[in-house]
Amino acid sequence: MAAYHIFRFVRLLGPHNNHIRTNVNNATLLVSVQAFFMSAVSDFEPFAKRLKEQGTSLSAPSSCGHSTDAAKETQKRMGKKTETNMDTKAKNGADNLRGVKKKGRQRIGPRQSQNLQNTLERWLIKPSTKNSAEVCQSQEDVEMSDGNDAFESTSASCLDCKNDEAPSVSDTDENTQPLTAQDLDQSGPASPAGKDSAERGISHMPSNSDSRFEREEIETATTSESSVNSSCKITDFFSGNQSSSLPMRQRRPDKSLEKDPADKEPDSIDVKWLGTPISELKRMPHCGGRLPRLKDVPGQHTVMIRTDLLQAGKVPVPYPARFRDVWDNDHVRMPCSSRNLFPVEDEETKELQNKSRWELIKETLNEKCTSPLDLKKSVLKYSASQAKKWDFTAFHLYCTKVLEPDAAEHLFESLLPDMVQLALRASELCTKPIPLLKAGMDHSITMSQEQVACLLTNAFFCTFPRRNSRRNEYFNYPDINFVRLFEGSSSRKIEKLKTLMCYFRSVTEQVPTGLVTYTRRSLDKPLNWKSSQTLLTKLHITCEGTIEDDGYGMLQVDFANKFVGGGVTSSGLVQEEIRFLINPELIVSRLFTEALDHNECLIITGTQQYSKYTGYAHTFQCTGGHQDTTPSDDWQRRCTEIVAIDALQFRSFLEQFRPDKINRELNKAYCGFARPEEDSQNLSAVATGNWGCGVFGGDTRLKALLQMLAAAEAGRDVAYFTFGDSQLMTDVHNMHSFLTQRNISVGEVYSLLEQYYSSVCRSCLARRPDVSLYSFIHRQVSSSLAPDDTSGGSARQLLPSDGH
Repeated sequence: MAAYHIFRFVRLLGPHNNHIRTNVNNATLLVSVQAFFMSAVSDFEPFAKRLKEQGTSLSAPSSCGHSTDAAKETQKRMGKKTETNMDTKAKNGADNLRGVKKKGRQRIGPRQSQNLQNTLERWLIKPSTKNSAEVCQSQEDVEMSDGNDAFESTSASCLDCKNDEAPSVSDTDENTQPLTAQDLDQSGPASPAGKDSAERGISHMPSNSDSRFEREEIETATTSESSVNSSCKITDFFSGNQSSSLPMRQRRPDKSLEKDPADKEPDSIDVKWLGTPISELKRMPHCGGRLPRLKDVPGQHTVMIRTDLLQAGKVPVPYPARFRDVWDNDHVRMPCSSRNLFPVEDEETKELQNKSRWELIKETLNEKCTSPLDLKKSVLKYSASQAKKWDFTAFHLYCTKVLEPDAAEHLFESLLPDMVQLALRASELCTKPIPLLKAGMDHSITMSQEQVACLLTNAFFCTFPRRNSRRNEYFNYPDINFVRLFEGSSSRKIEKLKTLMCYFRSVTEQVPTGLVTYTRRSLDKPLNWKSSQTLLTKLHITCEGTIEDDGYGMLQVDFANKFVGGGVTSSGLVQEEIRFLINPELIVSRLFTEALDHNECLIITGTQQYSKYTGYAHTFQCTGGHQDTTPSDDWQRRCTEIVAIDALQFRSFLEQFRPDKINRELNKAYCGFARPEEDSQNLSAVATGNWGCGVFGGDTRLKALLQMLAAAEAGRDVAYFTFGDSQLMTDVHNMHSFLTQRNISVGEVYSLLEQYYSSVCRSCLARRPDVSLYSFIHRQVSSSLAPDDTSGGSARQLLPSDGH
């Protein structure tokens, strides 16, 4: 009854007497009578205590200020039926109201929500004429004033709440919708509230509002964008200064609002890696032994710099001092060779005469180039036979559609001229004949990064002779000139050009000082895999990360084409092409590396990453330059070792399980992983993934198992990246654990692969067998160990390979 009379009294005050002045220790505050009596009725005791304890502070939402204008503004907002955030008592039963949260968001629990709803229905809710989709939310924040000890509360302007679709409460009051527990659940994670903040806080009292009440939300400048109108920030309405007299304390987590552990998602969803922690796998240079002195060894190692002058941070000096002109089938035919001739028609006799093509190249490229068309004309002058075939559409689009005008101007005024000068230094920098790494050769080439850059700029300007067609002596070599990269309008090629320009910009602005080694290696004698007693090594497998980022310091696998680099200078854009683009020094290997045979690999050590990227294939995008901080070894090569191994391409799924195909893939992987001349203790782990899968048709689980076998035989651990396939991660890890726990050797796994083919695949008429490889292995091993478990698994009579 008392509450009823108080309410009638408040209503009789009317709009002309809607505020009273309260003086507390000379601090003048305007307090809403309605809010004052509401607080007195609903929570008089805590309010009185705060008046007594704080003395100089009194808070009331949307009505505190220093002038009558502020009071009128507050009343105006209240008249427009805007909403005011509210706080309630802490759940622990403390008498004091909760404190204002400085950062993050606040949420009201279900019990508090019900109490609030009951109070609102009894006192404050009135029918509203506004549509529920147009309801605006008012936000408040409390800050301490520098000039006095009083708190100032400021209301934000109306916020856009069009997307709020909460149901109405009743038919008679459809536009008035109290806060519900469901509304709270939709607002995001609960904000912690605790006893500590209840004991030291400033309350947000209920205010008279004709709009429906939405979830409480107090934001600061650090809060991310929400349903608030982007033109209105809560930080626009307060100074951000905090008084030192009444420090604010962050809330402690409210355990009652935490999610029950039973409601959490399964652990498997949160697992991103399995097996051995990647930090326990060996990496270069920490695990590597001391390198021998770098020297040129005829027939084994071609070194193109002066090793006696090699110093860290110094640009290596080319060796020999003068250009040695060699024009034969065993070396790269250099564009600067005197025997690189070009037929030119004599103006007087009209007869064709052979003239130096290099002189024509120098004359043409030294001419000023101001547009893509100028570049095209220049290149075609010394490649006249290709005039009707070559298309520079991609380069034209890159210059005119991708680059900003300033960037395009820089390209033609600065970058391209610098690239021209670097390319024309070929006879000065690449003085030693570069041998061709032909099939069957075990040979290495070490050159400086500056020499590599010179060769790549020549590839950009398409100067390498006899390399524009595979109909000549280079039919079994990859393309090196960039002409196919310039043609067509594919967005892939434009992204490739963006990536490569990061490299050319870097090397022309600052000459790199390291070395790069290219090694072709072959496996003379295949291993007898069936007799191997080697046990599997450690495995770290993850569905996150990449080989180049997380596998730093390891032997990184390039899922190669037999023509190394694949379609890097054309339209290809998968694992190998991407790696060649971000590490462009890999592209030079295409100049001298013949197609890989079944028992060969190419190892490149020392390349630098110059750019970053996102996406894969058609989603690939260059995102800018990259600062490579990989340490260097004693030969001034970055400790980035990449091995190119090409997998077989299968037309049918079952074909890859044939013993001859299994042997080929095992030997190929072992050729890339093994280093017979080094101690296994000095070998880093192998960073690999789904080698030979995708368009090559390889089975991911088989390929993972084969690589684990080859790495074990080579004495290396494995870091396996599934590229987002969490199920593959789980399956491979379970199989590895199953085999290692039972001490199953490489030879025994090989025998199981033979059995799988003979007993399952050979007689299978379907596209895929009904029994998977891993299920078969698990069943065979389990059955062979079951009769003699007491012997520790020493007796395992695996079924014979013929399946009988």
